[in-house]
Amino acid sequence: MTVCAIETAAEDDGAVRPTGFTITANGAYAARLAGVGDALYPERWTLDGPEPYAVPLPLDQPEDPDAQLVPLADGRVLIGRRVDGHRHTFSLLYPTGPGTGELPLGSVEAVHLTLLPPSPDGICAYAMCVGADTTTIWLVAGGAFGPEQVAEVEGRCAGGVWLDRTGRMLALDRQLDDGPVKAVAVDLERGGEVTPLLQITEESNDRLLMADPDSGLLLIRSDAPSPGHERLGWGVLGSLLPVRFPECLRLDDAAVTPFAVQPGQVLMPETCSVALRIDAAAGSWVGMWCPSERRMRQLAAPPGWVAGAGLWTPEGVLRLPYAADGSTACGLVDLEVPPEPQPVVLEVLAPPERPPGRPSEPRICRPVPLQQAPLADRRAAD
Repeated sequence: MTVCAIETAAEDDGAVRPTGFTITANGAYAARLAGVGDALYPERWTLDGPEPYAVPLPLDQPEDPDAQLVPLADGRVLIGRRVDGHRHTFSLLYPTGPGTGELPLGSVEAVHLTLLPPSPDGICAYAMCVGADTTTIWLVAGGAFGPEQVAEVEGRCAGGVWLDRTGRMLALDRQLDDGPVKAVAVDLERGGEVTPLLQITEESNDRLLMADPDSGLLLIRSDAPSPGHERLGWGVLGSLLPVRFPECLRLDDAAVTPFAVQPGQVLMPETCSVALRIDAAAGSWVGMWCPSERRMRQLAAPPGWVAGAGLWTPEGVLRLPYAADGSTACGLVDLEVPPEPQPVVLEVLAPPERPPGRPSEPRICRPVPLQQAPLADRRAAD
């Protein structure tokens, strides 16, 4: 699952097109704003069939570029619109033969409101409202009586990453007053009870980018290893091991951002494949990396790739959505992790014979304590 913020991009013809793309947690559906210029409309993609296909969901008037979309597991699409300055309305859109059906859900008064990533349960949708000193979480779809406030968190929050498969535990990047940003876990079933999640150092800014509930793998951005310069790292939810910041994920002339993690790797975070978006002056392309590896593979993105969007299959195939002009409205390109090069096998010479009368001494293998681990070599390897 991945969520891209609503952005805009200028094409060669000068038209401005939105590039936001949101995929459900189960990978079955996606939604985006399609169209050009002032003629924007919601579009739903079906991704779990034999062939991907897109269904336009236009209404009587075009949508604003800042409209936000979240697809649900039943195929409906939640749309959030800003009206009258500080009022945000929510509706569910669905295809009805040749037209589009719309079910109004209500509204929320807020200056700044952002729809959170699709809930893992596929039924509910949440929004985050950031105020001067507090942040509120609203259930805007899936409730019984329209939008309802489910949590209030002290501080200004950003981000939004689900930590479980039920949609109960939500991670937010919180800032109190002028202090550092720290990721915290919010329990939505206990009125927004907050517990610390990331605390690498007291002064560091520690943000959570992605989390995989199956393996516990966490993708983190923090300036702890180099104050003033944020780096990409990884850790394990609930583990006492420190966060690691591989050198291979650090590029001098490009920004690296994770957008998808391989599911199904239960309790095996080091074997999870991670897809990364690489942005540089020359454009955007794809990176593939696994915590157990010491290098990142870089691959060309397919033409028309919806940059920063994609999902992994449990078998390790990365599926990238693309939208091209002409006969192909939408599609998926499958990328598999390239195999590791096989090491060269050298002939091993037999050891010299042992002098007679000397018994062989057993070789004792013992783990190396952390205090004695060769940290210098390990940092160089990462």
